[in-house]
Parts: sequence; C-alpha cells; structure tokens
Amino acid sequence: MAVASVALLLTGAVAATPSSAQAPTAAEIPGVDEIVSSDNIRQLVNVPQPGPLAGAITSDIAFQGKYAYQGNYNGFAIYDLSRPSAPSVVATVFCPGGQNDVSVYNDLLFLSTDSSRSDDSCNSTGQSATIKESWEGIRIFDISDKTNPRYVKSVETNCGSHTHTIVPTKNGRTVYVYVSSYFPSATFPDCLPPHDLISIVKVPVKSPTDAAVVATPNLFPGDTGNGPGTTSSNTTGCHDITAYPSKDIAAGACMGDGILLDISKPEAPRVINRVRDLENFSFWHSATFNNSGTKVIFTDELGGGVGAECTAAIGPTKGADAIYDIKGWGDRRRLEFKSYFKIPRVNADTENCVAHNGSLIPVPGRDIMVQAWYQGGISVWDFTNSSRPKEIAWWERGPLSATTLTLGGSWSAYYYNGYIYSSDIVKGLDVLQVRDWRLFGAEFNRFHRLNAQSQTRY
Repeated sequence: MAVASVALLLTGAVAATPSSAQAPTAAEIPGVDEIVSSDNIRQLVNVPQPGPLAGAITSDIAFQGKYAYQGNYNGFAIYDLSRPSAPSVVATVFCPGGQNDVSVYNDLLFLSTDSSRSDDSCNSTGQSATIKESWEGIRIFDISDKTNPRYVKSVETNCGSHTHTIVPTKNGRTVYVYVSSYFPSATFPDCLPPHDLISIVKVPVKSPTDAAVVATPNLFPGDTGNGPGTTSSNTTGCHDITAYPSKDIAAGACMGDGILLDISKPEAPRVINRVRDLENFSFWHSATFNNSGTKVIFTDELGGGVGAECTAAIGPTKGADAIYDIKGWGDRRRLEFKSYFKIPRVNADTENCVAHNGSLIPVPGRDIMVQAWYQGGISVWDFTNSSRPKEIAWWERGPLSATTLTLGGSWSAYYYNGYIYSSDIVKGLDVLQVRDWRLFGAEFNRFHRLNAQSQTRY
C-alpha cells in the first residue's frame, strides 16, 4: 500500500494474457481527466479531499459499520456511508506523517507513520532519521465519538511503520499490529541494517494506552539478497503483510520475497514457504488471499508507484499481479506459481500505473477481486481459474497531465457492502457500482468491518 521510491521487477513462468472487450489501444488513451469504462460499471460520486487534507497525498482506506476511514499524508478523514451515492464528511484529523495507512477495530483506529518526525505528536515536524530522538511508528486513536477522534497512544517501531496489519485474537480482547518497514541505513540509529524483521505491537482493546512492542521476529534469517544482474529488490523488511486470522495464516510481500506464514501464535509468526521471481518481479508489494485460503495474489510495484509501467514497452508480466496456489498441508504447504494478471489497457507515458491495493468481491464459489492501478484506474477481475485470469470490468480517468509524468490515481480500490470505494491520491474518494451477472450473490455477503490486510471469511 504505498508510493515507495523503489525501483523495478520480479516473478517468472508462463504468463496468462487477460482479455477485455473494447479495451483502448495506445491511440485511444483518454484525454486529461476524461472518464472511460466498461459498460457494466459506473461512478456514483466523487468527494474531493476535505479541509486540512486537501493537497496532500490520499492513501489507504478502511471500513467499519456505516463509516469509511481514509488516510492522508496530513492525517485522516471519516465519512458516513449511509448513502453511498452521497458520502458525508464526519470529521477530519490533522496529524501529518506519511503514509498514514489506516486500520480500524471497534473503537480504535491505527495509523502508520513512516516519515521521521520531531516527536510523536500531531503537531510534530519532519526531522531527519539520523537524529536519535526522531520518532516514527504507530499512532492509536479512540474513535468512539466519530465527530471527535482522540489521540490516545503512540508506539515507536524500528524503521517506522510503512504499513501495518491488525491480527485480532479470537476472543477479541487483544489486537496485534504487525508493523512492516524497510530501507535501513547505517546512519539511522533506530533503523540499522540488517532489518530482516517486523515489529509486533500488542494492544489490549479495553486499555489501548498499554500498547507496546512485544516481539520483533526475524523472518529472514539468512540470505536476503538477489543475484547480480537481476532487477529484483534485496529484502530488508516487508512492505505488506496480509493476515487471514481465522485460518491462522498470513502472506508477506517483502521487497524481494513472497512468504507464507503460520500465525497460530501471533507473537511468534513462522515462515512456512518463501518464493522469489527474479525474472519479472521487482518489488513485492502486497498480498491478497482468496476466500478459501488456497491462493495468494502478490503484486509487484515496479517503479515504486511513481513510474509509467502500463505501457506497451513494459509488457504484460512486469508491474503485474502473480497468482500462486497454496499446495499441501501444515508445514508442507508451498506456494506454486500459476500465472500473471495485468490490466490490458495501454496507459500514457505521463501516467503512474502499476499493480496496487485491492480486495475480494464476495461472490459465492468464485475468486473475484477489485484492484487499484493508480492512473491505470480500477479493474475487476476473476482468478477462479488460477491459470487463466480474466477482467470483468474496468474504470479509469485519463492522465492528470498530457505532457508531464504526474503522481495520481487510485491508491486503493475496495468492495464494501455492494459498492466499490476508491481512494484517489489527489481527487479524494470515488464511489462506483458494478452491475454484472458474474457478481451475483456478492450483495448478500455483508460485512461489519473491512481492513484489507486482515481478511475476513465470507
């Protein structure tokens, strides 16, 4: 979930080329801000960035009840989704610190800070990580009053918190927060290499002020480098970890590696299997399980989210998704590569476009997800057949600029209770609706909460 200033690609095997009716060719790239889509999807509304969040990068989004919580490099916003076609802003909180990726659990909101700050307050200023007293990590807010969130606790973590994953215990009394971070340096006192670990924060739900780091497990004891001549990143931490708590498993996208984890003991996760893709993947960015927990979609954020990677020159297997089936049982489980998926539309050289954040659409008996591709827009695609993924619907805006590569587009696109909500980097919140017979049944699966990195079985 991130705009990382990283570069280039990872995974190899036979590629499945998806198809999509009436996909635009290079000559048909839409004009600046022009909206184009397949016939089965439509935009209901756009809500611009509100108040003190305007002009800063909008990041990830989480949902609970009738509310959406949208992160922003300047803080976060809370929206009332009672009328999805007309979301209303309930509150904005000014609390700068990239990326401010957000998760929610009951009356608690967790915010990731991965920019070195002068202190842990919301009035802090940016400060070099070379200064020992600098702060970055997890901020915790009480959101019992949606109109007035209260900042109640901060927890400093090694190398900050680029993203985080909540892992609630089965009795709901404790939430573990798996903190992902990377890019250590010998000049950073709180982020020294090697950084082959994650930080685990234990949060008592009824007493969040007691939150603290309880473990820093090393997930990569041994070689984390890739051979000379490859474009795949070396692993110095994880970018995203997606947990499936009810199945006691998690998948980590860890720069140069994809991993499958046993999280039955949440303070001591174990790596079951680890894969690399030196041919096509550059930066393992995020992961999504299918509902049965028998597949994992890994994404490659080629170009760090700021590059134009959906061009004819880049091709269909780089900056794409990789579909892996999970084979075997217990500690013998293995990730088996099946195919790649990438949007089949050519984007302009001025559009940052690469695989990014998405979630499952809860269609019974099918594996279907919606996914953000930055300025590549939003794609709904079916991977029920792991070897032959196919796009079902798509929606996008034309480039922000016809002459200059400009950062923008959909950071995250998630399905929540009948609608798709897209967190756009510069344009705020988009609400869309898909009408397609292949999604029949999804509307009957209602969720009380959606944190995309903590999957719930439907």
